Amino acid sequence: MTEKLVPRGEIFVVDDDPAVRETLAVVLSAGGYRAICFADGAELLEVARRRTPSCILLDVNIPGKSGLDILKELHGEDYPAPIFIISGQGDIAMAVSAIKSGALDFIEKPFRGSEIVVRLDEAIAAYRRRQAERSASKIASLKFPGREPLTRREREVLEQFASGASNKEAGRQLGISPRTIEDHRASIMKKLGARNAADLIRIVLTNSRAS
Repeated sequence: MTEKLVPRGEIFVVDDDPAVRETLAVVLSAGGYRAICFADGAELLEVARRRTPSCILLDVNIPGKSGLDILKELHGEDYPAPIFIISGQGDIAMAVSAIKSGALDFIEKPFRGSEIVVRLDEAIAAYRRRQAERSASKIASLKFPGREPLTRREREVLEQFASGASNKEAGRQLGISPRTIEDHRASIMKKLGARNAADLIRIVLTNSRAS
Protein backbone atom coordinates (compact mmCIF):
# COMPACT_ATOMS: atom_id res chain seq x y z
CA MET A 1 0.00 0.00 0.00
CA THR A 2 1.40 3.40 -1.01
CA GLU A 3 1.06 6.16 1.56
CA LYS A 4 -0.41 9.39 0.25
CA LEU A 5 1.71 12.44 0.99
CA VAL A 6 0.07 14.99 3.23
CA PRO A 7 0.54 18.41 1.55
CA ARG A 8 3.12 20.51 3.39
CA GLY A 9 1.54 23.70 2.10
CA GLU A 10 0.54 25.45 -1.10
CA ILE A 11 3.04 26.86 -3.57
CA PHE A 12 1.78 29.28 -6.20
CA VAL A 13 3.43 28.79 -9.60
CA VAL A 14 3.17 31.52 -12.26
CA ASP A 15 4.47 30.72 -15.75
CA ASP A 16 2.92 31.18 -19.18
CA ASP A 17 4.51 27.94 -20.44
CA PRO A 18 2.12 24.98 -19.81
CA ALA A 19 5.05 22.53 -19.89
CA VAL A 20 6.86 24.41 -17.11
CA ARG A 21 3.70 24.60 -15.01
CA GLU A 22 3.08 20.88 -15.44
CA THR A 23 6.69 19.96 -14.61
CA LEU A 24 6.71 22.10 -11.47
CA ALA A 25 3.33 20.75 -10.39
CA VAL A 26 4.65 17.18 -10.61
CA VAL A 27 7.95 18.01 -8.88
CA LEU A 28 6.31 19.94 -6.05
CA SER A 29 3.63 17.30 -5.55
CA ALA A 30 6.35 14.64 -5.24
CA GLY A 31 8.01 16.88 -2.63
CA GLY A 32 4.83 16.99 -0.56
CA TYR A 33 3.51 20.39 -1.64
CA ARG A 34 0.28 21.33 -3.38
CA ALA A 35 1.03 23.37 -6.51
CA ILE A 36 -1.52 25.98 -7.54
CA CYS A 37 -0.64 27.08 -11.09
CA PHE A 38 -1.41 30.34 -12.88
CA ALA A 39 -0.79 31.31 -16.51
CA ASP A 40 -0.50 35.04 -15.81
CA GLY A 41 0.17 37.52 -13.04
CA ALA A 42 -3.29 39.06 -12.87
CA GLU A 43 -4.79 35.68 -11.98
CA LEU A 44 -2.17 35.20 -9.26
CA LEU A 45 -2.81 38.62 -7.74
CA GLU A 46 -6.49 37.89 -7.33
CA VAL A 47 -5.77 34.73 -5.32
CA ALA A 48 -2.61 35.91 -3.48
CA ARG A 49 -4.53 38.82 -1.95
CA ARG A 50 -7.08 36.43 -0.45
CA ARG A 51 -4.80 33.74 0.92
CA THR A 52 -1.11 33.25 1.61
CA PRO A 53 0.84 30.26 0.23
CA SER A 54 4.03 28.79 1.68
CA CYS A 55 5.96 30.22 -1.27
CA ILE A 56 5.50 31.77 -4.73
CA LEU A 57 7.42 30.79 -7.88
CA LEU A 58 7.05 33.66 -10.35
CA ASP A 59 8.35 33.74 -13.91
CA VAL A 60 10.10 37.07 -14.45
CA ASN A 61 9.14 37.31 -18.11
CA ILE A 62 5.40 36.74 -18.55
CA PRO A 63 2.86 38.45 -20.84
CA GLY A 64 0.91 41.42 -19.51
CA LYS A 65 2.05 42.19 -15.99
CA SER A 66 5.72 41.21 -15.71
CA GLY A 67 7.26 39.51 -12.71
CA LEU A 68 8.54 42.92 -11.57
CA ASP A 69 5.04 44.40 -11.85
CA ILE A 70 3.61 41.56 -9.76
CA LEU A 71 6.29 41.98 -7.08
CA LYS A 72 5.53 45.67 -6.76
CA GLU A 73 1.80 45.04 -6.46
CA LEU A 74 2.38 42.34 -3.84
CA HIS A 75 4.91 44.56 -2.01
CA GLY A 76 7.37 41.67 -2.38
CA GLU A 77 9.58 42.23 0.63
CA ASP A 78 6.59 42.65 2.94
CA TYR A 79 4.54 39.82 1.47
CA PRO A 80 4.05 37.13 4.17
CA ALA A 81 5.74 34.36 2.14
CA PRO A 82 9.03 34.07 0.22
CA ILE A 83 8.86 34.81 -3.51
CA PHE A 84 11.26 33.16 -5.96
CA ILE A 85 11.75 34.50 -9.48
CA ILE A 86 12.12 31.97 -12.31
CA SER A 87 14.41 33.28 -15.03
CA GLY A 88 16.06 32.16 -18.24
CA GLN A 89 19.74 32.91 -18.81
CA GLY A 90 18.83 36.07 -20.74
CA ASP A 91 16.71 37.35 -17.85
CA ILE A 92 19.39 37.40 -15.13
CA ALA A 93 19.63 41.21 -15.03
CA MET A 94 15.86 41.38 -14.67
CA ALA A 95 15.98 38.72 -11.93
CA VAL A 96 18.52 40.80 -9.99
CA SER A 97 16.17 43.80 -10.30
CA ALA A 98 13.38 41.59 -8.98
CA ILE A 99 15.45 40.73 -5.92
CA LYS A 100 15.92 44.45 -5.29
CA SER A 101 12.13 44.76 -5.52
CA GLY A 102 11.55 42.15 -2.83
CA ALA A 103 12.00 38.68 -4.36
CA LEU A 104 13.92 36.35 -2.05
CA ASP A 105 16.04 34.74 -4.77
CA PHE A 106 15.88 33.45 -8.32
CA ILE A 107 15.86 30.01 -9.92
CA GLU A 108 17.50 29.79 -13.33
CA LYS A 109 16.13 27.70 -16.20
CA PRO A 110 16.78 24.94 -17.01
CA PHE A 111 16.41 23.59 -13.49
CA ARG A 112 16.48 20.25 -11.71
CA GLY A 113 13.30 19.33 -9.92
CA SER A 114 14.98 17.79 -6.89
CA GLU A 115 17.15 20.88 -6.41
CA ILE A 116 14.12 23.17 -6.48
CA VAL A 117 12.36 21.22 -3.72
CA VAL A 118 15.48 21.38 -1.52
CA ARG A 119 15.84 25.13 -2.11
CA LEU A 120 12.19 25.77 -1.34
CA ASP A 121 12.34 23.61 1.80
CA GLU A 122 15.32 25.66 3.05
CA ALA A 123 13.79 29.00 2.05
CA ILE A 124 10.43 28.33 3.69
CA ALA A 125 12.07 27.08 6.90
CA ALA A 126 14.48 30.04 6.98
CA TYR A 127 11.68 32.51 6.31
CA ARG A 128 9.60 31.20 9.20
CA ARG A 129 12.63 31.20 11.47
CA ARG A 130 13.47 34.80 10.55
CA GLN A 131 9.88 35.87 11.16
CA ALA A 132 10.16 34.53 14.70
CA GLU A 133 13.59 36.11 15.29
CA ARG A 134 12.97 39.52 13.70
CA SER A 135 11.68 41.20 16.85
CA ALA A 136 14.93 40.30 18.65
CA SER A 137 17.22 41.60 15.90
CA LYS A 138 19.60 44.37 16.94
CA ILE A 139 20.56 45.43 13.44
CA ALA A 140 16.92 45.66 12.35
CA SER A 141 16.55 48.73 14.57
CA LEU A 142 19.90 50.38 13.77
CA LYS A 143 19.91 53.82 12.16
CA PHE A 144 22.57 54.87 9.66
CA PRO A 145 22.24 58.68 9.51
CA GLY A 146 23.02 60.23 6.16
CA ARG A 147 23.05 56.86 4.42
CA GLU A 148 20.64 55.35 1.93
CA PRO A 149 18.15 53.13 3.85
CA LEU A 150 18.76 49.39 3.82
CA THR A 151 15.93 47.08 2.83
CA ARG A 152 14.75 44.51 5.35
CA ARG A 153 16.53 41.75 3.42
CA GLU A 154 19.76 43.75 3.38
CA ARG A 155 19.52 44.19 7.14
CA GLU A 156 19.11 40.42 7.53
CA VAL A 157 22.20 39.83 5.38
CA LEU A 158 24.14 42.51 7.29
CA GLU A 159 23.23 40.82 10.57
CA GLN A 160 24.63 37.54 9.28
CA PHE A 161 27.78 39.24 8.02
CA ALA A 162 28.30 41.12 11.30
CA SER A 163 28.09 37.81 13.19
CA GLY A 164 30.96 36.45 11.08
CA ALA A 165 28.97 34.22 8.73
CA SER A 166 30.39 33.38 5.31
CA ASN A 167 28.29 33.84 2.16
CA LYS A 168 27.46 30.13 2.25
CA GLU A 169 26.51 30.17 5.94
CA ALA A 170 24.44 33.34 5.53
CA GLY A 171 22.68 31.83 2.54
CA ARG A 172 21.84 28.70 4.53
CA GLN A 173 20.43 30.76 7.39
CA LEU A 174 18.32 32.97 5.13
CA GLY A 175 17.39 30.43 2.45
CA ILE A 176 19.20 32.46 -0.22
CA SER A 177 21.88 31.35 -2.70
CA PRO A 178 25.48 32.51 -1.95
CA ARG A 179 25.45 34.35 -5.28
CA THR A 180 22.48 36.45 -4.18
CA ILE A 181 24.08 37.03 -0.76
CA GLU A 182 27.06 38.53 -2.61
CA ASP A 183 24.75 40.88 -4.53
CA HIS A 184 23.13 42.02 -1.27
CA ARG A 185 26.51 42.57 0.39
CA ALA A 186 27.70 44.68 -2.54
CA SER A 187 24.55 46.79 -2.28
CA ILE A 188 24.95 47.16 1.50
CA MET A 189 28.56 48.31 1.19
CA LYS A 190 27.64 50.83 -1.50
CA LYS A 191 24.74 52.25 0.54
CA LEU A 192 26.77 52.53 3.76
CA GLY A 193 29.89 53.81 2.01
CA ALA A 194 32.06 50.92 3.20
CA ARG A 195 35.33 50.45 1.29
CA ASN A 196 35.87 46.88 2.53
CA ALA A 197 34.58 44.30 5.00
CA ALA A 198 36.46 45.76 7.97
CA ASP A 199 35.09 49.22 7.21
CA LEU A 200 31.56 47.81 7.09
CA ILE A 201 31.94 46.21 10.53
CA ARG A 202 33.28 49.51 11.89
CA ILE A 203 30.21 51.36 10.60
CA VAL A 204 27.90 48.78 12.21
CA LEU A 205 29.71 48.91 15.56
CA THR A 206 29.78 52.73 15.58
CA ASN A 207 26.04 52.93 14.96
CA SER A 208 25.35 50.16 17.51
CA ARG A 209 27.03 52.23 20.24
CA ALA A 210 25.16 55.35 19.17
CA SER A 211 21.75 53.66 19.28
